[in-house]
Amino acid sequence: MRTPTPTSPHIRGRWRQLGSAAAATAALLVAGFGTAAHASAAPATAAATHKVSAKAIAAQVAKAHVQYEKAGCGAAPKAGFAACNALRVTGGTTAFMERQAALKGVTPKTVKPDAASDSPTGYGPSDIQSAYGLTDAAASNGSGETVAIVDAYDDPNAEEDLATYRSYYGLPDCTTGNGCFKKVSQTGSTTSLPSADSGWAGEESLDLDMVSATCPNCNILLVEAKSASDANLGTAVNEAVKLGAKFVSNSYGGSESSSDTSYDTSYYKHAGVAITASAGDEGYGAEYPAASRYVTAVGGTALKTSSNSRGWTESVWKTSSTEGTGSGCSAYDAKPTWQTDASCSKRMIADVSAVADPATGVSVYDSYGSDGTGWNTYGGTSASSPLIASVYALAGTPGSSDYPAEYPYAAAGTSALNDVTSGNNGTCSTSYFCTAKSGYDGPTGWGTPEGLDAFTG
Repeated sequence: MRTPTPTSPHIRGRWRQLGSAAAATAALLVAGFGTAAHASAAPATAAATHKVSAKAIAAQVAKAHVQYEKAGCGAAPKAGFAACNALRVTGGTTAFMERQAALKGVTPKTVKPDAASDSPTGYGPSDIQSAYGLTDAAASNGSGETVAIVDAYDDPNAEEDLATYRSYYGLPDCTTGNGCFKKVSQTGSTTSLPSADSGWAGEESLDLDMVSATCPNCNILLVEAKSASDANLGTAVNEAVKLGAKFVSNSYGGSESSSDTSYDTSYYKHAGVAITASAGDEGYGAEYPAASRYVTAVGGTALKTSSNSRGWTESVWKTSSTEGTGSGCSAYDAKPTWQTDASCSKRMIADVSAVADPATGVSVYDSYGSDGTGWNTYGGTSASSPLIASVYALAGTPGSSDYPAEYPYAAAGTSALNDVTSGNNGTCSTSYFCTAKSGYDGPTGWGTPEGLDAFTG
């Protein structure tokens, strides 16, 4: 129980419908402008005077398409190492940009190749909170909880970039000075940090911004491993738990190996701690540490606005046969007792999911390095893992003997989760391993959050 409280450019995204003019107008206020001040600072008057039909909005939004690339930390790793699961939009027009243009009755701008923007081009906090039923919880919960982000190498501008993101969206300050933010090495040092790396810096900015967007009142602990080796990243996880974090996000992964079961017990077996891991960005196939039975494996979706009562719809994120959310049946990790799908005798990936499609990506501020400094749009399961870790934090501290990966299974099939029933992430011999369906499936698990009930014991 728990107490309440860059390599090669990629291909086009797809997009969605917005079902009513009223919903479209409301969307302006939740389209990443996190406070009333920002909402009024946006061209709301243009939206109010420009009469636009739902059909016209849907037609313009459907034009959304992007090119993207793996972050500099996303190259295929050698054995014993991990890559990050972050994808940065480098060109085209995101769904967020198409929606804003339709609301204002103007021609949409584009993200210039390899260039960041001077204002957000992806989803912001209000979008994320709205999509997952978290608006009220984000306003009132999370105080005193610490979400840890584990990544490799140092981002020298992490705190400064975090401040820019939070200031833009009107979120509370989160600094070293006020005790909200802390950055340490894998040994806990605040002064002896790893060497800097611009690729991992983008990943770290994405992770920090997703915690901020989802749980604005949470404290954030950034633990930087000295390299992307499995051993160093695992040591950083242990340090995060040692320093008191009850929620730990890992936006990285690599190929499975026979060493994984020993890594499980050495690094990821922490009762009373909600540990999340990205399912991967290369389509169907299992990845570690998402395959660990001690973590919540997080898949990825395409998140689109809708005229339904929720205001959003989701499908499996897939851009091509080699680009999309990961999933699959582990070759090594034992199946946890709470996971009962019939065709995988070992650990099945994923458990739950959240937005990851770069075409429906999230807004990130990153100023370190040459790969797009300023406002960027990111996707990949590197976005969904910290988001889900932060949902756990909003729900409250896990029970001291619990492994919170099992919590969503207790809520399976209920309104606490948005069941994702369309799309696939590749080809597989067992349909649900790679294809969405009603109930449990590999790419999206039991679905996406609808409030907090599926993330509490």
